[in-house]
Amino acid sequence: MHSQTASLGAQRMVAALGLVLLIGGWAWVAHGLPEYVLPGPLAVLKATARFLYEPELMAHAGISLLRVVLSVVLAMTIAILVAALVRRFPILDEAVERRILTFLNSFPSVGWAILGVIWFQISTPTVLFVQVAIILPFCLINALAGFRQIDPEMDELGHSLTRNAWRRFRLLSVPLVAPFLIAGLRVAYGICWKIALVAELFGARSGLGFQLSRSQTTSDATMVFACCLIIVLIYTVTDWLVLRVLSQRFTAGQARG
Repeated sequence: MHSQTASLGAQRMVAALGLVLLIGGWAWVAHGLPEYVLPGPLAVLKATARFLYEPELMAHAGISLLRVVLSVVLAMTIAILVAALVRRFPILDEAVERRILTFLNSFPSVGWAILGVIWFQISTPTVLFVQVAIILPFCLINALAGFRQIDPEMDELGHSLTRNAWRRFRLLSVPLVAPFLIAGLRVAYGICWKIALVAELFGARSGLGFQLSRSQTTSDATMVFACCLIIVLIYTVTDWLVLRVLSQRFTAGQARG
């Protein structure tokens, strides 16, 4: 136990030292350069702090967060329904696994963005469509894997306890595949933030992507860095406070089971 604690402390020290060196190198390279080319760490930190007290910037960040959360929920819901359908009707497995997933995985992200603008114009539905289309295969892969690992004997047990299909699905199937779903959720959430700016650049008049577009127009490199940094901060906080907690809860529950 003592050696593990010492090792963890050493790892954290190395990580902290690496961060200090990175910021120091950044400040050294930025020194003497104009801020529209490469702003220094202090200028970026000040710009990022504006998201905490300027209503307009707070609204853009909140809108982007809401769109990401809605997109992840929609994509995971669709993935669960499709995976459950494949489990109920195995004849669909080839079509979903070899055709639909292949198509979704290989279709270019920019293609979805352009199609979204053509079909839905500049609007929130455009952003949601683009984000859901891109993260859906990641959710679907994990959902399919989760439903495949359900023991047939558990299905028999569920049938012996209740004839209500919805109750069996909600109380038996979902808890069994929850670790796979949470893993897919974490991957999809991270990827969704990566593409959020692109989706909003193409199809929105609000959000961090829109703010990024405005910053590009005015050559405000400091705000560009700030928008990217605020995304990192939002992702880190939500991942630690929500997704990691859910992952630990369901993993521990399955281990006890």
